Amino acid sequence: MAKPINLALQGGGAHGAFSWGVLDRLLEGDEIEIAGISGTSAGALNGAALAAGLAVAEGRAGRQAARENLDHVWREVSHYSDNRLVRWMSSLAPVPTAWHRWAEMFSPAAWAEGIARVFSPYDSGPFYSNPLGAVIARMPHPLDAGQGGRAPALFVTATNVRTGRVRVFSGGEVTPDAVMASACLPTLFRAVEIEDPQTGRREAFWDGGYSGNPALFPLFEPELPADIVIVAINPMERDGIPRTPVEIQDRINEISFNSSLQRELRAIQFVKRLTAEGRLSGRGMKSPLIHLISDDALMNSLGAHSKLMPGPGLIGRMKAAGRQAAEAFLRGDLANVGSRDSVDLPRLYG
Repeated sequence: MAKPINLALQGGGAHGAFSWGVLDRLLEGDEIEIAGISGTSAGALNGAALAAGLAVAEGRAGRQAARENLDHVWREVSHYSDNRLVRWMSSLAPVPTAWHRWAEMFSPAAWAEGIARVFSPYDSGPFYSNPLGAVIARMPHPLDAGQGGRAPALFVTATNVRTGRVRVFSGGEVTPDAVMASACLPTLFRAVEIEDPQTGRREAFWDGGYSGNPALFPLFEPELPADIVIVAINPMERDGIPRTPVEIQDRINEISFNSSLQRELRAIQFVKRLTAEGRLSGRGMKSPLIHLISDDALMNSLGAHSKLMPGPGLIGRMKAAGRQAAEAFLRGDLANVGSRDSVDLPRLYG
């Protein structure tokens, strides 16, 4: 019998192809039933494709539709991310440290970062476009189909530019614009403006990773299962001290985008401790069970620049690694679903 779970899908640009592989393997069988999805940035894109596909039909047909949507998304992302200079530079590895520093300085990623410090996405005038809009619009099974009763509950996280607060879109609010807002890196894309009924005004939104990557609290609703499977693509730990400008900036970004998740995990553990001590008896608080699918060895071997400009074969490599990690979860930690955590929470957040 399938075990009900919630999925929490992290963002991380092209590294989100790892989550594609995880989802592809989970959808291949019938070991789990996806009841809720919370996604941010690339995780929101994966979550929207997943939910829209599952809404098509029950059982195997819905899982196949979800796989088709995910295949489409990453085939399109791979097309937009293609860069011949990156391919050429990748063929030179390994190289001596001095040459590596020169490669960092003159790589497309470094060039793009330098340009972003001088020019804004708003400088492109009428020539501006956000390619994610076309990717979402051309999904084989449209996002608007995801409002049916068969679809899992979907939550997409963005950051309100005006207030700096987290904004979680759910239900009928999860439109293509909401997904683009969740994935809106402000140095690359213009803020996505949406009429927000929560504030009664037109609000601008940036990437959800600044405020929740991913947000776990929407999955605490009483009608959803207690088990939350986090698909992590940003490593919590990296050995060694970053020394080059690119390495330093990469690590700053990882720490920033992991901070909100660590705060939520700390709060979950706090509630668990109070419950174990009997200090919350009779209050009816939910105690989530946390599981993790990740590949820190792979993510530690990559820099954050590959999230924006992946080298040749990286997206396919990510998918294969994700499938392998999901297989390991199904063979091992799936047995814990419904009964206990699969991770040591204090070690994970602390």
